[in-house]
Amino acid sequence: MTTPMEISTQNPTETHISGQNGVSQAQLPASPSIIGQDKFLVSVEVCLKPSSSARVEDVRSAVERMLEKRSLSYIDGPIPVPVDDPFIAQNVQRICICDTDEWAKSHEILLFWQVKPFVHVYQLSEEGPCEELSGDGQLSSFNEWILPAKEFDGMWESLIYESGLKQRLLRYAASALLFTEKGVDPFLVSWNRIILLHGPPGTGKTSLCKALAQKLSIRFNSRYPQCQLVEVNAHSLFSKWFSESGKLVAKLFQKIQEMVEEENNLVFVLIDEVESLAAARKAALSGSEPSDSIRVVNALLTQMDKLKCSPNVIILTTSNITAAIDIAFVDRADIKAYVGPPTLEARYEILRSCLQELIRESSNFQGFDNLVPPNYSTLKEKLSAPDIQEAQTPVSSYKQLLEAAQACEGLSGRSIRKLPFLAHAALSNPYACDANKFLSAMIDTARRERSELPE
Repeated sequence: MTTPMEISTQNPTETHISGQNGVSQAQLPASPSIIGQDKFLVSVEVCLKPSSSARVEDVRSAVERMLEKRSLSYIDGPIPVPVDDPFIAQNVQRICICDTDEWAKSHEILLFWQVKPFVHVYQLSEEGPCEELSGDGQLSSFNEWILPAKEFDGMWESLIYESGLKQRLLRYAASALLFTEKGVDPFLVSWNRIILLHGPPGTGKTSLCKALAQKLSIRFNSRYPQCQLVEVNAHSLFSKWFSESGKLVAKLFQKIQEMVEEENNLVFVLIDEVESLAAARKAALSGSEPSDSIRVVNALLTQMDKLKCSPNVIILTTSNITAAIDIAFVDRADIKAYVGPPTLEARYEILRSCLQELIRESSNFQGFDNLVPPNYSTLKEKLSAPDIQEAQTPVSSYKQLLEAAQACEGLSGRSIRKLPFLAHAALSNPYACDANKFLSAMIDTARRERSELPE
């Protein structure tokens, strides 16, 4: 008889499923989708081995049977691939349950019969980007990836933002594609399938766009078995010949239009630093911008309006200076999300993920093997406990990690990810160090990096 699988949401940022042995194994998906009356939809992502030639339907059925039979306990991370199932072991590289932090909203315990697993089976493309040359053969007008791509594997999980941003983007894309599929009249209910992420440099806007495209290619692969990401090189679209730039934009979007004509193909168009293409026409009219930029903006808006008729395309854009973007473009964006510098919690979680990666290879780090840093909310509970002992090594190390996160205020996420490397390089003996020395070096390095920021 199978032991019932329980999902215990004892912490709003970590969801645990209690089963036999109480082992924590995987992460649950963001934003619960209720099936029927009591069922909660749980996304399970199954990555096939590069050598696998098994049918997706067969793998999906095998994983669903495995989930029904086994009593598992879940937290962020993969479920071990079962060695007692030869078919799964031969074909599956990893199994993950996703987005625990947003899925758990209360302190409930859900029994297995309340959960509806939704299994997404995918295989990573190893082809890499394909370049499309512009008319003069000099600059590539865009790069193209077949998704899901090996290059973007793990990117979504590595990006840490304020609570709810990534899940908001996932839910938006699901609604945009659903409204189109169901034939909702766009003249009565308007949506354009355009996302604009704006904020200061170094906050991971471009990476988030690529990671979102990768994640959606996995989540919607049953409807769209083919997915492509087209990254537009905006600088290649400005011609040295007067008035040619608008024509180059139209030519590029014509190629994109040909891609979306295939109904089973989901296309993501990424325009990084979109202000270079969609510069405010008011500036051009005042004479502070070249008049050719007006033609570029007009061409861009016209081509985006044409793509609106295609149900299988999502446009992802980023900007460092939103005020410079033409208001007509901003108005077309369904979501205008600000991606700012990381908060204290985000900074701590970024450093925690870095430390976990170093712990994985802890041969050169004495005392790291026993150091398992808790998440931010659990750490706050530990530090506020009345019986806390400051002398305990783990507690002392956790406080140092929090101090390092506090010292990183003002640094971008990109800079924080470099911090462990720079701290290690600053050690007198980088080939052997203990956890406390390394964390102290991280604090000192963070303070130095902050002091060197431009005014």
